[in-house]
Amino acid sequence: MGPLAGIRIVELAGIGPAPFAGMMLADHGAEVIRVDRPGARIDAQDPLLRSRTLVGVDLKSADGVAVVRDLVRSADGLIEGFRPGVTERLGLGPDVLLADNPRLVYGRMTGWGQTGPYAAAAGHDINYIALAGALHAFGRAGEKPTPPINLVGDFGGGGMMLAFGMVAALLHAARTGQGQVIDAAMTDGAAVLMSMIWGFRANGIWSDERGTNLLDTGAHFYDTYATADGNWIALGSIEPQFYAELRRLTGLDADPDFDAQMDRAAWGPLKAKLTALFLTRPRAEWCALMEATDVCFAPVLSMAEAPDHPHNAARGTFVTAGGVVQPAPAPRYSATTAAGPVMTTAWSGATVLAGLGYDAERVAALTGAGTVR
Repeated sequence: MGPLAGIRIVELAGIGPAPFAGMMLADHGAEVIRVDRPGARIDAQDPLLRSRTLVGVDLKSADGVAVVRDLVRSADGLIEGFRPGVTERLGLGPDVLLADNPRLVYGRMTGWGQTGPYAAAAGHDINYIALAGALHAFGRAGEKPTPPINLVGDFGGGGMMLAFGMVAALLHAARTGQGQVIDAAMTDGAAVLMSMIWGFRANGIWSDERGTNLLDTGAHFYDTYATADGNWIALGSIEPQFYAELRRLTGLDADPDFDAQMDRAAWGPLKAKLTALFLTRPRAEWCALMEATDVCFAPVLSMAEAPDHPHNAARGTFVTAGGVVQPAPAPRYSATTAAGPVMTTAWSGATVLAGLGYDAERVAALTGAGTVR
């Protein structure tokens, strides 16, 4: 049931990147027990919370903290996404929990990191990717930086980086018996995602002037274009053979201006020609001409359209779970196929406590006092 089957993770409830890391681990077979406030509402339509066991625990009570410590003693890892110092004040910091369980992998998800001048400050994705040097690169020439929603900081540089760190540290713990703390900062992760661009810059082929480069809408052959029906298509015809196929299929091989593919001075005029060309037909006609060819072409699909595209449908890229259309777990494995996602719809506090060896009287006392839901 997934390559992480047999791994148990305790997730202290948060929003955004930490739950995304929990979702990634759960998608690939780990048992993820999410500890939330006893009065929290279950959001049964949130894919980030899928495939969890949900327990409500009052972390402001000594008994609640004791319950979490007991949970973590039998766990392989813990995920938390609070500001630095919060879990320490709760009595659930890494020193305490690693003393209880020396093999524990303690994953910490923050924006700025556990150290540094900004560590204690509030922030959001837009701030983290700004400081990391990533946001400056997103946008068109002469326009202001445009955040790519919260994919780069929260999820790519944050939750997915934490999930990778958890798996790496879990492998280390399996070999050595030694747990450790993971300091996953979205600023660090967003910077790492820009590694190829830093290489381009070092080689003199990337400018800090936004929207003038090969991959940032500067080039006419790597951009999006409107079609006659108000839809959009995306081109990525970088390599000479793919660019030649674009020209052949669109009839542009007869226009000598397009010979100057890599002449940056020509990019603006050539983009104007492509803009006019793609406005002459609806998206469906351009798809019929260029989809699944070596042009490096795709229609720009909305979230409403993407699940029904034949390629996505054939691969099962999207699934419906609990009545919610959502992305399926990725990547795929040949030998350890995980179960499909299951939406979290119920509290399981009593069952989890019984699994820890608590007798019925103790379970009743904790649930009756509102310490555990």
